[in-house]
Amino acid sequence: MPRSSRFKDVNHVLAHMPLLATGLALMLTGSLTVLLLRRLRRLKQQVHEQRTLLDASADGLLLLDDKGLIHRHNAAAAKMLNATTALHGTSLQQWLPQLPAHDSLPAYQRLPLATAGTPQAVDISRVQRAGRGDAIVLTLATPLPNAPAEDAERFKRSQYFASIGTWDWSIDSDTLYWSEAIYGMFGFKPGEVMPSYSLFCSCVHPDDREQVRAGELRCIATGHNHDEEYRVVWPDGSIRWLRETGNVLKDANGQAIKMMGVVRDITEEKASVNQLQQLARHDALTGLPNRLQLEEQMARSLARARSDDKRMALVFIDLNGFKQINDEHGHAVGDQLLVGVAQRLLKTLRESDFVARLGGDEFVLIIEGLSRHNSLQSDAKLISEKILQHLTPPMLLGDSHHPIGASLGIAMYPDHGPNVDSLIHIADQAMYRAKRNGNNQYCLGNASSDEQPQSILR
Repeated sequence: MPRSSRFKDVNHVLAHMPLLATGLALMLTGSLTVLLLRRLRRLKQQVHEQRTLLDASADGLLLLDDKGLIHRHNAAAAKMLNATTALHGTSLQQWLPQLPAHDSLPAYQRLPLATAGTPQAVDISRVQRAGRGDAIVLTLATPLPNAPAEDAERFKRSQYFASIGTWDWSIDSDTLYWSEAIYGMFGFKPGEVMPSYSLFCSCVHPDDREQVRAGELRCIATGHNHDEEYRVVWPDGSIRWLRETGNVLKDANGQAIKMMGVVRDITEEKASVNQLQQLARHDALTGLPNRLQLEEQMARSLARARSDDKRMALVFIDLNGFKQINDEHGHAVGDQLLVGVAQRLLKTLRESDFVARLGGDEFVLIIEGLSRHNSLQSDAKLISEKILQHLTPPMLLGDSHHPIGASLGIAMYPDHGPNVDSLIHIADQAMYRAKRNGNNQYCLGNASSDEQPQSILR
């Protein structure tokens, strides 16, 4: 191509540069516009979907401006607050007067709702939005109004049958939530009282309040599970046992803001446990302490005797002729005799003394507080004569009176032994020596088997 022709083509291109630039700009602008329009449509669709989801949500959502006034909300929020007028431009405290001022609104709080029918509570969560006010989420703490009626009823019934209820308490406030089952555990009808921490404390037995409070503080401080058994006093004065378990809920900064958990009525369980303990530690027929409790009492009595520098007597009692009564009149009459003997021994002793049944026709007495300045023989004689005087008069068994015979063996601390085993052995051996010597006699034990036992006829 000639050089002149190339210059002409260049000049032609340069002459049309403004037009080309404008066309290119229009093309770019059109593409950007299409992209922006598509993006805008997607955003609108997302906003619509989010609004649809929020309106369909069972949780209430409120957006507050920087002054704490509501400027947007969903349908669930209006329903929960039972709003009869517009929420826009109003404060949240207008609908929930129990709330603190907007500047002091906690990150989490539970409050009762003023609704008709079943008492409800709402969990209020605050989400801070930098420079744009706060978002408030409201969540019902009881079964939702639109939940199937059978599910809500099943939930309530399960709590009643299990004697269990749910609770939570906003720490450092009086705000407390009870599920419906808890009211009855404290002697109230559902809705009869407004749950509060002060009401709870007043219901706890005065002797248990310090323990419960210490458990709460320990849970708050350590984060360990809260697990306490305590008594509550009902309005009619009756007492029930409850077991409470729970833990703390912390905010984003790790600060404990509330405790929540369950409480269960364990009154019947306590009664069963007490009955089992009674059977494990007491004779089933006479109700007297058994061998297990005797050994525990012996240890306590010996410790007191050492501390007070006193003498203690251990008395073994064996009934004479009991087998004959059983064989001739039957076990029912024999049981009646044993119960009668137990009652007579209880009436004979002082409040500081102790009596147990080892089994069969053997009974054991512990007598404390004896002076070490008295002679062993004089103390043994006084003790034995008092017991035999009250024990041996004929007893009405069935339709006739039957004489009661007994043999007594006595061991003294510290004279006959320093510990439980030695005293039991010596008293048991003394009782058998008294039995060999005749009816209604007692023998004072001896530490040396070479010594002859002293047997004194009543």
